[in-house]
Amino acid sequence: MEKLPKKGSINWHTLSAEKSLKLLDSHSEKGLNSEVVSHRLEHYGKNQLPVESGTHAILRFLRQFHNILIYVLILAAVITAFLDHWIDTFVILAVVLVNAIVGFIQEGKAERAIEQLQKMLSPTANVIRNGRREEIPAEDLVPGDLVLLKSGDRVPADLRIIDANNLQIEEAMLTGESHAAEKNNDIVDDKAVLGDRTNLAFSGTMVTYGRGRGLVVETGLDTELGKIRDMISEVEKLTTPLLRKMDDFARKLSIVIVVMAALILLFGWLLTEEDMTELFLSVIALAVAAIPEGLPAIMTITLAIGVSKMAGRNAIIRKLPAVETLGSVSVICTDKTGTLTRNEMMVTKIYLKDQLLNVSGEGYAPKGEIRGPEDENIEVKENRQLMELLESAFYCNDAEINQDENKEWILNGEPTEGALFSLGKKAGLEKPNGKRLQSIPFESENKYMAVLHQFEDNRQKILVKGAAERIIEFSNLSKEDKEIWKNRINDLASNGLRVLAFGSKTSDSDQKLTKSLVEKGLSFHGVVGIIDPPRSEAIQAITDCKNAGIIIKMITGDHAITASAIGKKIGIDNSENVITGEELNQLKTDEEWEEKAMDYCIFARTNPEHKLRLVEALQRRGKVVAMTGDGVNDAPALKRADVGVAMGIKGTEVTKNAAEMVLADDNFQSIASAVEEGRTIYNNLRKAILFILPTNGAEALMVMSSILVGFTLPITPVQVLWVNMVTAVTLALALAFEPPERTVMKVPPRSQKESIVGNYFLWRIIFVSFLVAGFSILLFFYFKISYSVEFARTIALNTLVAGQVFYLFNSRYLYESCLSFEGIFGNLKVLYAAGILLLLQLCLTYLPFLQNWFQTESLSPYHWLYLSIAGLTVFLLVEFEKFIYRKFFYKAQVLED
Repeated sequence: MEKLPKKGSINWHTLSAEKSLKLLDSHSEKGLNSEVVSHRLEHYGKNQLPVESGTHAILRFLRQFHNILIYVLILAAVITAFLDHWIDTFVILAVVLVNAIVGFIQEGKAERAIEQLQKMLSPTANVIRNGRREEIPAEDLVPGDLVLLKSGDRVPADLRIIDANNLQIEEAMLTGESHAAEKNNDIVDDKAVLGDRTNLAFSGTMVTYGRGRGLVVETGLDTELGKIRDMISEVEKLTTPLLRKMDDFARKLSIVIVVMAALILLFGWLLTEEDMTELFLSVIALAVAAIPEGLPAIMTITLAIGVSKMAGRNAIIRKLPAVETLGSVSVICTDKTGTLTRNEMMVTKIYLKDQLLNVSGEGYAPKGEIRGPEDENIEVKENRQLMELLESAFYCNDAEINQDENKEWILNGEPTEGALFSLGKKAGLEKPNGKRLQSIPFESENKYMAVLHQFEDNRQKILVKGAAERIIEFSNLSKEDKEIWKNRINDLASNGLRVLAFGSKTSDSDQKLTKSLVEKGLSFHGVVGIIDPPRSEAIQAITDCKNAGIIIKMITGDHAITASAIGKKIGIDNSENVITGEELNQLKTDEEWEEKAMDYCIFARTNPEHKLRLVEALQRRGKVVAMTGDGVNDAPALKRADVGVAMGIKGTEVTKNAAEMVLADDNFQSIASAVEEGRTIYNNLRKAILFILPTNGAEALMVMSSILVGFTLPITPVQVLWVNMVTAVTLALALAFEPPERTVMKVPPRSQKESIVGNYFLWRIIFVSFLVAGFSILLFFYFKISYSVEFARTIALNTLVAGQVFYLFNSRYLYESCLSFEGIFGNLKVLYAAGILLLLQLCLTYLPFLQNWFQTESLSPYHWLYLSIAGLTVFLLVEFEKFIYRKFFYKAQVLED
C-alpha cells in the first residue's frame, strides 16, 4: 500500500517540481494510472466542497417566539383563557402571531455563500493519466494528477506548476491583485504570502494567458478555496448593536413587569377585598399595558423603510438589522482592488526624455487628456517623441476596448495592454493604420513584445514594449543616460506605479523580425507609469466618513508600495506606514493583533485569514466594523464583520451572499450614504421608542393606580391592546420617515455601551407617562360621576390617544424645539398619521360592532374639546421640559470640519 503525504501538511511552494512529483509518486510525462487514482479517491475523497443544508423553515418560524417579552404575552393569554376571557386571549395571541410572521418573512432569505463557492470550482479538467490526455470531471481529481492548463481555463484544484509557457493567472478573487500573476516552476521562500507563490496555481482562479502543466497537490477542503469555505462556515456571526440593546431592554422590562405584577397581585390579595378573577384580569391588564407589543413591528417596519431608502441610493440591504448597524460603524476595513480602485489599469504618467507628462481619465474608458507637467495643454501630434512612444504602445498591442449595451467599457485582452490601448485612443490613434507583418509575443524569459508594423504611409517599423530594464538594455542610450532613466523608473515605481518602456527602429521591407534584430540598436522613447487608479468618488466618501469620526483601514493583497501610494491619494490616515502579511504572520497573541490593528491603517500582501483576524481584533477593542470587498478572499471577514459590504457589479456571488449589504454600483460613496441613512434610522428608532414607551407607561400607571387605590379600571385589557397595536403603531410609523437631522454626519459614532434608553430618555418617558395618565384618570373620574363606566372609559381611552397624537409632534426632535413651522409641518407623514388615527378613533367610538368588541360608547362633539385641551397641554409641557434640558444640561458633541 502506497504511503501518501497527509493532506494540507506540506508547503508545496518550497519544494522543487521534481521533489513534489516524487512525494506524490507521480510521473512528469505519464501521470497516474487508473488503479492509483481509484485508491487515492478512496483515501482523499472527491475534489469538491461539502454543502450544508440551511435551517428548516418550521424551525426558523418557531425561533421567532424565542423572546422573553413574547413569553410574558403567551403567559397572559393562557391566564385569560383559564378565566374564560376568550376575546382577550385571541387578541393577545393574534399580536404574538403577527410579530412572529413579520420576523419569519424578514429572516427568510437563507445564506447561499457555501453553495456559490461550489459553483466556482471548474466542472472539468484536462489531465494526463496512463500516459494519455483525458478530460475528466474535476471532482475526480486526486493529488498526483497532472493537469494541463491553457488560456481561458479555470484552475480545477491547487497545483504545483511543473512547467509554464508564458503562463499568467488572474488571482484577484484570492489575493486582491489587479493584474494577472506570472507563473513559473521556481522554488519560493517559505514565508511567501499567497500572492507571491508564483509556482502554485489555485483552485477557482482563471488562466488568462499562456499554457502550463501542474501537479495536483491539494483538493477539496484543503485547497485555498476550501480553506475559505471552512472559514465562512466556522465564523461566528455577531448580533447587531440594536438587537443586543433590545434584548437587554426586553430582559430588564420583563423582569420589572413580572415582579410588579406579582407584588400588585399579592397586595390586592392581602390588603383588598377585590374578587380574585377581577384581580387577575387587572394584573394581566397591567402586564399587557407595560409590554410595548407594537415595538417589534415598528422596528421591523422602520428598518424595512430604511432598506427601501438605501436601495434608492444603490445600497442593497440583504439582512434587515444591518440597516441600523451601519449607523454605529466606527471602522471601515476596505479592500483596495475594485473597491477603492476601479480594478482597471490606467496610464497616469509618461516620462519622455525631457519632460514628465500627466494623463487624466478613469480606468479603461478612452476619455481623458495628455497634459504637461504643470497640467498645461500640449499638442500631442506635434510632439514627435511622444507620438513615437504612443505608436509603440498602441500598435504593439493585442488588446481592444469596446462599449457594451450598457455603455460600459469592456476590455478584451490583458489589463496592462488595455491601459496602453486606452492611452493611444486618448491621443487620437486608430487601428488598423496599416497592418502587422510579423510579431514576437511576450514571454516571461524575454519580458518584451515586438511587432513589425507597416503604416498606411508605407513606413515600416519595429515597435517594442516591455520591462523597462530590458528595453533600456536593448537601446542605443549612452551609459550616463541609462543611469538617468533607471533613477526615473525607480521614482515612478516608488509611487506604486507599474513601469513599462518603449522603443522602435526602422526596418527594411524584406527584413525578418528576429530577437537578435530587436535586442540591439533600439531608439528609446520613454516610459509610462500604470496603476489601478483610485475611484474619484471614493476620495470624497473617505472625507465624509472621516468627518463622521469613522476610521478607514485598507486591507489588500497588493504590494506595500502600491497600497501606500493609493492610500495617500485617497486620504487614508497614516498611509506612509504599512504592515505586510509576512509581518502579521509573526504575531503570536491576540493582544499583538489588537495593537497592530489599531496602530496601522494600511495592511498589504494579506491573505483571507489576516483579514478575518484583523476584523476580530478590532471588534475585541470595542469597534463596530464594516468590511468591504469583492473577491472570494474577502468572504470570511465580511461574514464576521458587523456589516459586510460586497460589490454588486464586480463582486463574486460568494462575497455577496456572505455580506449584509451589496453596493449595486460598486461605488464607495454609497457606503457613506448608507452610514448617514443608518444613523438617521437609529435616531428614528429612538424617536419611535421614546414615543411608544410613555404610552405603555401611562397605561400601566392607570392600571396600577386602580388596583392600589381600589377604583374601577379606567381602561380594559382589550382597549390597552388597541392602543398598543393600532394607535401606537400608526403614529410611530410616521417617525420612520423623519429626514436626517443636520448634524447626523458631524457627530462621532455612538458607543456600543450607550443605552438605547439613557437616563434622560428614561426621565422623559416617566414625565410623559405621568402627564398622559394623569389627564386620562382625571377625565375618567370627572365623567364617571355623571355617566356610565363604559362612557368614562371611552373618554379615558381617547384622552390617552389625544396625548399620544400631540406628543408625536414633540418626538420629531429628540432635543430641539418643535415649536416652528418645520417642527409641525416638516414631515407630512406625521400629519397623515394623525388624520388616519382620528378616523380609527371615530370608528372605535361610533361603530356599533367596535363598540361591542371594545366596550365603548358614543361621545358628543363638545367632549372632544376636553380631549384636545389635554393633548395640547401635554405638548406644551414637554416642549417646556426640552427647553429646560437644552438650557441647563445638554451638551451636543459635534465634530469640527
